[in-house]
Amino acid sequence: MRLFVGLDVSSFDMKGCVLDQDGARLDSFSVTNDLPGISELKDRLLGFIVEKEIDNLKIGLESTSVYSFHPSMYLHHDDELKKHNTQVYVINPKQIANFKKSYSDMNKTDEIDAFVIADYLRFGRNKMSIVKESQYVALQQLTRARYHLIKALTREKQHFLQHLSFKCNKFTEEVESSIFGHALTELFLEKFSLEELAHLPLESLAAFLQEKGKNRFPDPEAVATQIKKAVRSSYRLDKVVEDSMDVLLGSSIEIIRSLQKQIKEIDKAITRIMAGVTQTLDSIPGIGPVFSAGIIAEIGQISRFGDESKVAKYAGLYWRKHQSGRFTAEDTSLSRQGNQYLRYYLVEAANSVRRQVPEYQEFYVKKYQEVPKHQHKRALVLTARKLVRLVDALLRSHQLFSPERSVES
Repeated sequence: MRLFVGLDVSSFDMKGCVLDQDGARLDSFSVTNDLPGISELKDRLLGFIVEKEIDNLKIGLESTSVYSFHPSMYLHHDDELKKHNTQVYVINPKQIANFKKSYSDMNKTDEIDAFVIADYLRFGRNKMSIVKESQYVALQQLTRARYHLIKALTREKQHFLQHLSFKCNKFTEEVESSIFGHALTELFLEKFSLEELAHLPLESLAAFLQEKGKNRFPDPEAVATQIKKAVRSSYRLDKVVEDSMDVLLGSSIEIIRSLQKQIKEIDKAITRIMAGVTQTLDSIPGIGPVFSAGIIAEIGQISRFGDESKVAKYAGLYWRKHQSGRFTAEDTSLSRQGNQYLRYYLVEAANSVRRQVPEYQEFYVKKYQEVPKHQHKRALVLTARKLVRLVDALLRSHQLFSPERSVES
């Protein structure tokens, strides 16, 4: 006999519903979302197993961030429940919401939601199980934190450029050197006014750049010349406005450096964990431990997916079809759904791989030339979709990458 348990989880409690294989409600209950509560839940389930002679127990929870993480991991790894063929599933809330629409006149309560989750399991629509290995859980926390830091870094750089355009509106046009390099950021931290920079001797400015750039500039005088040209061509600000821009530029620089430092620390932690993970994705040129971690931490066990198209759909790397009667639209948009973290790491990995593997660079160029606008973004996403086939093949076969056996587009 099979048993289906739906759990609606919040920060403080869990509402549960137990159904048998025929859909009869055997029990409804509420326990606290903590160690005593989950222990009480386990004992209740073990009692059902003995009483009803259960040979298969399925437990479902909606994926509700940290609230469902601890109970799902506890139930999945419990040795007593494992003996009774227990399977734990973390389900996308959208799937539950869509399934619930098939019921008419159903209210929104935690007890009803628990019933819907249990019934969803009973109909056999559960496709996604929780990630099993603790190392994948650790990697996922690190790679997701890194993702948010990268987004924060990108936003802060945009703010910096806005402040810089106020202070010296021609700077980004005239100066070819990296705006965020150490030498130039040190120059901004000095809070020179435009008039001071305009009158600063070229040799002194070049020497400053060479010193702060740790002698990495091949031609510091050329960069100094570009800076002075930008200064001469830019509008002048009132002193009070220019002083405020100096404060904002300095603040942005400190934030950017802090974020970069944190990202480096997380990358080190990811690399340490990845040293103990058996995988072959980093055999692909351009994919190191960080991109590998970001991909496998979100995919988990590749056996969860029927084929590579399912992986692509999970990542949101697919295009919706628009068809009515005999009409089928040729220009459709990329799906806005899917796992944003997996999509990010696949796209970033694809951008790196295309620079290392000729086949992927040729594919990127081909797709780039097919359209007149959004060329890079479209070509990169399509290259990431192509990369999914290779990632899927390597994760299933556990083989190393070789150009001769690369997956065809």
